[in-house]
This record gives sequence, C-alpha cells and structure tokens, in this order.
Amino acid sequence: SLEADLRMKLSSLLHDLHLSSSSEKPLPSHPLPPITELLSLLQKKLICAALPSTESSSLIGQVEQLFQAADPEWLFSPLSDYQGCEWVELRTAYSSFISALIGCAALPLCEDDCSSLSAAAYQSIPSQAAAVSSVLTALLGKWNDVDGVREHLTELLLAVAPTICVFYVTHFQDQAWTRATSRVAAQRLHEALLRAGGWRDSAHLLMGDTDREDRGILEGILDVLQPQLNKESWQRCEALKLVFAWTLLQVTRPVLSSQLPRLLPFSLLLNDHYKPENCMLGVRCLHHIVQNTPAADLRQFNRAEVLYQALFRHLHTSEAAVIQLVLTCLLDLLLVFEKPPSSLGPSHSRRKSCRHDDVLRLVLTNMEVEHKVALRRIYASALPLYIERMGVAVCRHLQRLERVVLGYLEVKDPPEETSRLKMLEVLQKMTREAWPRMQRRVDTLLRCLLRLMVDVSSDSSLSDSVRQQLMDQSSASIHLLDTCSRGRVQHLLLQVD
Repeated sequence: SLEADLRMKLSSLLHDLHLSSSSEKPLPSHPLPPITELLSLLQKKLICAALPSTESSSLIGQVEQLFQAADPEWLFSPLSDYQGCEWVELRTAYSSFISALIGCAALPLCEDDCSSLSAAAYQSIPSQAAAVSSVLTALLGKWNDVDGVREHLTELLLAVAPTICVFYVTHFQDQAWTRATSRVAAQRLHEALLRAGGWRDSAHLLMGDTDREDRGILEGILDVLQPQLNKESWQRCEALKLVFAWTLLQVTRPVLSSQLPRLLPFSLLLNDHYKPENCMLGVRCLHHIVQNTPAADLRQFNRAEVLYQALFRHLHTSEAAVIQLVLTCLLDLLLVFEKPPSSLGPSHSRRKSCRHDDVLRLVLTNMEVEHKVALRRIYASALPLYIERMGVAVCRHLQRLERVVLGYLEVKDPPEETSRLKMLEVLQKMTREAWPRMQRRVDTLLRCLLRLMVDVSSDSSLSDSVRQQLMDQSSASIHLLDTCSRGRVQHLLLQVD
C-alpha cells in the first residue's frame, strides 16, 4: 500500500542517516521513532557538520527527502496524545533543530568592527542557503496537511517562524553572500511560511491582525536579533543591519509604537555611523519611525529631541545622499514639535523663532557657500517644500533667501537645469507668500530674470524642452513680481532694449 511504501522509504532514509536503532536495514513494519527524538539526533548531526562540506550538503539533502516523504501526522505529533507539556517539548525540539539547520548556512563574521569580508569568504554560502531553504520549504509544505490541533500547530509555527524569517530575509536580498539560486530558494521559503500561517504578506506576518488579536512574529524576530544589536558586535555580521531595517520598514501604526524602545536605539546607532551607507539606512529607519509613531509617543521621554539633534547635525556635513534623506525626514519631524508657521494666524506680538526657522536658516547658509553640484541640486530641490511650510513667516529670511536665489539662477546646471528650475519655483512661492515685502526687491530680481532669459535663449547646449521650461517659469516669475509691485515691472521693462 501507499502507507507501507512511505514507511519503507522513511525507514530507508533513517537507516541512511544512521538514526535507526537497528544495525540492519529496517523493515516496512519497523516503528518510526518519536519525532522529538529524531529532531534531537538530527540537531546533533547538523551541529557536527555545520561547516560547508560534502558531508553537510549530503546530510541536508537527506533531511529534505525525509520531510518530503514523512506523514504530517508523525511530523507534528509529540506523542500518542496531545498534552500541553508534550507540545512544549515539540516546540523546543523543532526550534533547536531549525537553528542548527540554519547554522549550516550562517554567514562568517568579520574579524573586527572596522573590516569587511571579501566575496571569496561567502563562496560556499549561496549553495548551503539554497539547500537549507529547500528543507524548510518541504517542512512548511506539510503544515496545513494535519487535521485538528490547530491551536497547538499555530503556537508551534509562531515559535519557529522568527528564526526562519531572519534566515530568508538574509538570503533573498541581492548581496555579496547570495546568488540567483539562493535568492529564489529564499523567496520560495518566504511564500511557504506565509501559506503555512495564513498570512497575507510580510507586514501581516510581522504585526498580525490587531482586530482579531492575531499575534505576529515581530517580538520573536527582535528576540533573535537583540543579542547582536549592540555597539560592540553589530558590525561583525554584515546582514544584521539589513534584516533589522527590512523588519522595521514593514511595521506601521499602531504596532510600531509598542516596540519603539527596542527599535529606536539601533536606528540611532546606524544614523550615527561614519559610513554613509549605514548612516543612510539609519536615517530611513528614523524617518519610518517618525511617520508611523504618534507625536505624543515621540515627545515622551524626550525621544523627539534626541531624533532632532541626531538628524540636525547631519546638515553640517557634506554627504549629498545623507542630506537628501535628512531634509525630507526633518520636514516630518518638525511637525512633532510645532505647528507649521504657515498655519499660524495674525498676531500683535512678534513671532518667536522656532525650529523651522533654525533648519531653514542653516539650509540657506549652507546653500550660499555650497559649490558641489550634487549638493546644490539637493538643497534646491528641498527648498520649495520648506518655503511652503513657512508661509508668510518666510519674511524673516528674505534677505538671505534673495541672495541664494540670485546666486543659483546665475550658475548653469546642465543638462536638466534642476537647480535653476527649482530656484524659479522658490522665487514664485516666496513672491506669493511675502508679496508685501517683494516690491523693494523687484529691480534686482527682474534684472536677474532677464539675464537668465537671454542666457537661456542663446544657449545651444540646452534641449528644447528644458529651454521652454526655463522661459515659461521665468515669465511666470516676472508676472508675479509685476502683480505684487502694482505694475512697476511693466514700467521697468520699457527701459529694456
């Protein structure tokens, strides 16, 4: 019968694995050992063969065949009855076995926190990772074939899912330790885990369903990562920061707030790192935290102030990619402290300087002296959003803002002329917001705009579309200046040859 054939195959596999108590090849009727005993023996063998070798690859392949041929009832039944303590033993056995299995594809550690490993150090990892992914995929494929005891099976899955999740996230990203085959295998494992637990996607896997009190595995993943999330050891494993960032970026309101004490410290650690790529990852994590945490929770324990200081000091650096992320993040973080100046009503007293003023003042100061093209474009692209946020309060910064606009409009920025186009947008916004103060600046601004139009019209290196955009935006700026100065621009234009 089919059952006898399966039992024969299992017995043969157990014999090949040297896990059978009999010295001769077992017969089909030979009773199978309890799954907890088998997992314990497999764990010891996997630990002994943890280093990549022919022996470990063969062992992992045999384990995969074992899970493919096994009866689900045998795989997920601790003993003949289903007592609670026996399920605890089964959870422990599976957790230990899976940890040992994943250890066969563990990444080598860097010697210290400053060096990194070469690609040769990861040469054997992709094949081992693909093999381990196949074993776990085979095991998870049997999960929904068991009738009854769904509550115990759910608890078992929640116990092993965090370790499995950390493993496949490590290997489904395009990194030095992965290849196309290992990434595909890890992605299949990811899909198998979602199917086994009935999760819709990665976010649902991590957070669960709060409406139905359905637990996710976020806490379990943080428990797995926590021992390495410290200043002394996190840099020795190159995958750790990527797994942490992937996990954090999947978590949104309202779950993120409850885990903030565990997520914020390492994000700040990344943000403060000297390597730009780590710093950028940290800023992305902090921005996600700001967007998905209530303002009251951020203000609690002075967290918002810590975030502000950690981000603000990046504006004193010259790393373009970092500053681009920081300027966007600060726009959201400032709303945690104060209302947008543009939303404040008229007041008889002088408006007090706020954090929006501090950031804009430093940005304008940096823009005045900046000569790097990449940074000039980033500052110019971010400035319109800050002007819009300030509203009429931008009047306090008009003198410095005028110098920046004039300086940037005078310098070419081929081929797309990003800086000039953004400065024209800034000029239009400041004219609309601070129109009563613009009349005395009309002469200087008009002269600059006319010079720009002459330069653009005679520049053969510009594409027709870019030239047209510059001419249109310059004309729109002149029209706004004429409106706010009650026709003074038209009078001045009569003097132009």
